[in-house]
Amino acid sequence: MDTEAARTLVSAIGQLSAPSEVEAFLTDLCTPREIEDLSQRLEVAQLLDAGKPYLSVQEQTGASSTTVSRVSKCLNGAAGGYRVVLDRLAGK
Repeated sequence: MDTEAARTLVSAIGQLSAPSEVEAFLTDLCTPREIEDLSQRLEVAQLLDAGKPYLSVQEQTGASSTTVSRVSKCLNGAAGGYRVVLDRLAGK
């Protein structure tokens, strides 16, 4: 993260230990549209990880081709954030 504020945000999220706390924080922090967008990106990542083709993912989620492409790049990228989350959601 490039700024102190971004590092503080990461630290704050890391302090949350229950799904209800995360939900409350996201509700306070984000607009409903922002939560929708974040949720859509995670759904796109799940579908791509399951081997679904781009067009199918776009149709199923309503995501733009740019969003699907961006998520795909991140899913296979060096940061590994999506991979950690997808593996944990799958119980790995």
